[in-house]
Amino acid sequence: MGLISNLIQYFRGRQRPSPTLLWQPNWSAFLTQSVAFYRVLTPENRKLFEQRIRLFLLTTTVEASAFEVTDEDCLLVAASAIIPVWGFPDWHYFNLKSVFLMPNAFNESFQCGQPDSLFTGLVGTGPMSGKMVLSQPTLVLGFRNSRDKQNVGIHEFVHLIDMADGECDGYPERLKEYAFSIPWFELMRQKTHEINRGKSNIRQYGAFNRGEFFAVSSEYFFERPGMMKIKHPALYAALAELYQQDASAIATNIKTRKKALCPCGSGKRYKHCCLPRA
Repeated sequence: MGLISNLIQYFRGRQRPSPTLLWQPNWSAFLTQSVAFYRVLTPENRKLFEQRIRLFLLTTTVEASAFEVTDEDCLLVAASAIIPVWGFPDWHYFNLKSVFLMPNAFNESFQCGQPDSLFTGLVGTGPMSGKMVLSQPTLVLGFRNSRDKQNVGIHEFVHLIDMADGECDGYPERLKEYAFSIPWFELMRQKTHEINRGKSNIRQYGAFNRGEFFAVSSEYFFERPGMMKIKHPALYAALAELYQQDASAIATNIKTRKKALCPCGSGKRYKHCCLPRA
């Protein structure tokens, strides 16, 4: 059991957590290979990203009952949390205490393998207050496939950002003053109309309600920023202003030449290592 997994046991009350979480070199290697956002940061910002991961994991439990949670699982959960709020260094998810990983998609009773087991991520209020549930395979796939405009981890953490003002209405007042919400809601209405008419490459689920549009368009923003900037320039500009991030600059930097050494640190050329999985 890895150090992060031991931390999970601490938060279950079996022993007191240590005051610091010792960073392991292989965690940096894993993030370099698996998280494009981290890979293109400067060395100084990578250290900051790692510090924010440590803080997140010292204040949030990651657990599962059907399998053993790995260090890699915890790192992907934490990366999902940090990426959307990277432009807000003092952000803290006060509305989250634990993340529960499921072995597959699940239903409202948290059962996998049933006809209605369609959820891959869930946050909420009431009994779900302070909790998040994620399908572990879908979480991993969200980082492994960076071209499908989908990342369930980012999606659910965007919901938490949205809900930080007490309402999941598609406008995160903790990031931006509510006075700026009117043009955003009008843009959202226009884009939802395009989705419903089949005139958009934003996935259909984004038209379900305002909260889902915000989460779905945010996935798109962080996964395919270059495409969004071309196909939805107004939406891209609004999200870049909201998140205080230019995600398209990151997308430009993450393009690795096929014959270059793989950024995962394996020593192999990119085309013989991680390119086939990109």
